Amino acid sequence: MEKADVVIAGGGLGGLSLALALKEGLGRDAAITVYDPGFGKPLTGDKRCSAIAAGARRLLTVLGVWQQVGEAAQPMTIMTVTDSRTRDTARPVFLTFDGDVEPGEPFAYMVPNAILQQALTDAAIRAGLDMRTAPVSGFVTDRSGVTVTGGDGATVRASLLVACDGARSRLRSLAGITCTEWEYGQSAMTFTVEHERPHHGEAIEHFLPAGPFATLPLPGNRASIVWTEKTEDARRLADLPDYRFQEELEQRFGHKLGWVKVEGKPQVYPLGFAMARTFIGERFALVGDAAHRIHPIAGQGLNMGLRDVAALAEAMTDAARVGLDFASPQVLERYQRWRRFDTFAMGMASDTLNKLFSNQSDALRIVRDIGLGVVDRLPRLKQFFIRDAAGLGGTVPKLLRGEAL
Repeated sequence: MEKADVVIAGGGLGGLSLALALKEGLGRDAAITVYDPGFGKPLTGDKRCSAIAAGARRLLTVLGVWQQVGEAAQPMTIMTVTDSRTRDTARPVFLTFDGDVEPGEPFAYMVPNAILQQALTDAAIRAGLDMRTAPVSGFVTDRSGVTVTGGDGATVRASLLVACDGARSRLRSLAGITCTEWEYGQSAMTFTVEHERPHHGEAIEHFLPAGPFATLPLPGNRASIVWTEKTEDARRLADLPDYRFQEELEQRFGHKLGWVKVEGKPQVYPLGFAMARTFIGERFALVGDAAHRIHPIAGQGLNMGLRDVAALAEAMTDAARVGLDFASPQVLERYQRWRRFDTFAMGMASDTLNKLFSNQSDALRIVRDIGLGVVDRLPRLKQFFIRDAAGLGGTVPKLLRGEAL
């Protein structure tokens, strides 16, 4: 039987970030094993881009990852919110968020997932992580540790097993942890476009009755599109001939950035909500999408996962440095208290926003537009929202403050 300090199931953006954070906090001699059947496979299949909030960027900088992302990261200098029907020619602006969370620090950046994943993978190799191209097939926990069986046939004895294996986490099910969940009947089409005029770092969230249509800036005259529709409509639109899809896109994209051209085929992702009843078990923790799944309306999915990473790594590091068991119930409970309320609040806020905006009600439209206008006239309230979305509200873990563990 092999030994490790921590086994992580899932080597995606959250799993590798946690592995690097634990290597930083527990020391270079810490044995961290990461299982993922996708290791070594090409990363070009994922065309999605993610909004990396200021706090998450600080975390990635401390871990030595952000430096490699470099020119692929596009700062967001302003967020504009509009609300109209698809057929409306005029798109009144009801709310804008601009400025920095700190002088010279934008509140978010846009980064292609594949580039960020490659930077994390390279950093993991440099750190000497034990990366295994296999899934975790099973585990047994007891009071002193967890015995993990990998799909490669190896058995590893560790102090803690962390599930970072996504929204449909198999390990969460094996641990007997249930979820509160529902589907929205919506799907997001994601793809990249080239456009005529410069975007100047502006992100636009255009609320339509079927769901939000987000134009998110990328380097050059390019943007990432997250287009939400009812699931049956999203599938129909994605299957249209290129010229018909282009026509539907132009109707929603508008003319502000001039002509627009789609790069590649759209990818379609069903949207739903899920919240694990508990984020922890005996010698076991959930991180990222394995613990929670929220609507992408506020662009907080990955950022919530990286906040989990920062909180769990700090709780474990603090315990280890005073000679305590970093996987004890008390340490894991500290992680859960730190993250559960914030996660639930963000999930409910995203759910409410989606229900408030994704409908045909003229009465609701008037009420929400008045509300947006009121917020737009309250600078302090807007600054509060910006800092909270940037991961800098409440009790902020060290890594999100840009401090080493």
